[in-house]
Amino acid sequence: MLIRDIRPWGGERSDVELAGDRIAEIRRHDPATQPAGEVVEGRGRLLLPSFSDVHVHLDSTRIGLPFRPHTGGPGVWTMMLNDRQNWRTAEVSIEERVAGTLERMIARGTTRVRSYAQVDVDCELEKFDAVVAAKEKFAGQADVQIMTFPQAGILREEGTVDYLEASLKAGADVIGGIDPCSLDRDPKGHLDVVFGLAEKYQVEVDIHLHEPGHLGVFSTDLVLERTRALGMQGKVTMSHAYELGSVSESVSRRIIDDFAELDIAMATVAPADRKAVAGGADGGGRPGGPGRGRPARLLEPLRQLRHARPHLAAGLHQQVPP
Repeated sequence: MLIRDIRPWGGERSDVELAGDRIAEIRRHDPATQPAGEVVEGRGRLLLPSFSDVHVHLDSTRIGLPFRPHTGGPGVWTMMLNDRQNWRTAEVSIEERVAGTLERMIARGTTRVRSYAQVDVDCELEKFDAVVAAKEKFAGQADVQIMTFPQAGILREEGTVDYLEASLKAGADVIGGIDPCSLDRDPKGHLDVVFGLAEKYQVEVDIHLHEPGHLGVFSTDLVLERTRALGMQGKVTMSHAYELGSVSESVSRRIIDDFAELDIAMATVAPADRKAVAGGADGGGRPGGPGRGRPARLLEPLRQLRHARPHLAAGLHQQVPP
């Protein structure tokens, strides 16, 4: 197959020859040439590798459904209670919502996905099973990693650990954790469960971290300790973790060095500033307000992280470049 008149990575117009699933040759496009065989006309468009979405909640989607106002309160636990009141009453089933969102992602160029699958005493394995079904349905179009995820915490409700283990026995690829201090209020107990199950089932770990400032640093240090002790280098991801850039430069630098040493990946966005995230530098969508300068300062740790060469994904809950 020949893809004709295309611009790889936005470069010059080229013809790209494929041999099976490999690129055999890239040559300068010659409009006068009339190639034989199977030809796809690129018409000067961009040619890029497929996208990776390394942080998506397929089981929490309403993509394609009518708009629904946000009714959750502040904080993870309050939002979880709101979710429990509403997720079963959507216009279509959870299986349809998950599969429909994954199908849209694939149609727009995403072929590598890590999806959270919520597991708790309310939904049990129902959301997990819906993500598994979507993965199997589109196995020929996308590689999907499934993370069993205790969105409501691990220790707050008896029985959660049993459901997490059941999902790992059913084939989950990754085990998640979330806000070990602020949600479960038992960081040692929370992370002992996460890393204990990861070691038992030989899966990766992905920690959802929203905790502020030095509280987030404390939880991160506990993750670093366990990663080092269990030899899990290259098998741990910190997701969100915005506030790790809000502490002193020396502390941020130390964390970055530890991430690089232990090959810990990070999936996040910038800036990690509440006012900026709420709507601009001053919290109201206007540049130059009271928060002026803070987003730029918080971008610096991301630059340092990128320079230190651990894996960094930017852009949560949406497609990101490979």
